[in-house]
Amino acid sequence: MTKRRPAVVVLAAGRGIRFHGSGHKLAQRLGQPAETMAGLEPEGAADFADLSQDTVLSRSLRHAIDSGLPVVVVTTPKLAPLVQRWVASADVVVRPDFDAQGRPTPVGMGYSIAAGVSASGDADGWLIMPADMPLLRPSSILAVAAAIEQYPAAFAQYKGRQGHPVGFSPELYSELLDLQGDEGARRILARYPSQAVELDDPGILVDVDTVEDLDRLRSQKV
Repeated sequence: MTKRRPAVVVLAAGRGIRFHGSGHKLAQRLGQPAETMAGLEPEGAADFADLSQDTVLSRSLRHAIDSGLPVVVVTTPKLAPLVQRWVASADVVVRPDFDAQGRPTPVGMGYSIAAGVSASGDADGWLIMPADMPLLRPSSILAVAAAIEQYPAAFAQYKGRQGHPVGFSPELYSELLDLQGDEGARRILARYPSQAVELDDPGILVDVDTVEDLDRLRSQKV
């Protein structure tokens, strides 16, 4: 019988409100100044093919895909066209901006995690990875995946500092579905035995929240 594998749930549904450059932070080129990147208008999205190898989003997705594990991406209607250049539509969960009554859909990491886990309910566990971490190595994803074969939960760690991905075994399915708001999965990590996976990968700590974060990455010529 073929062994089921954990799924990598990539979170790409955040508003990126701390990023004050032009356009969404996930669409920024890793090799160009932030102010030169066009916004995510339809015509701008068409240009993504030329940038696909070196944006924050594409580099993060490529590393998740290179792990060889199933990948599910939770995103917004605006970012969905960019995600779908890398991931099959069946594996893209689009959280609408408004519900059936026209009310704004609640936002937050908890809702996104729950949506991604629900869409991959037959997976043998889940690895939660934000889409703004272009330096996170595929080998680090696999190391955390291996840890949840023995522990209910596990997380990547570099020099004693907790990072991503965070992994959960199938027994925590219901707990993950109950997540809401911006709480993420810290409550679950605190409640269940979790294993720190010490890695030689500083990329587990590096995300892009601000223009300054992006400039630091560019200065490293990643």
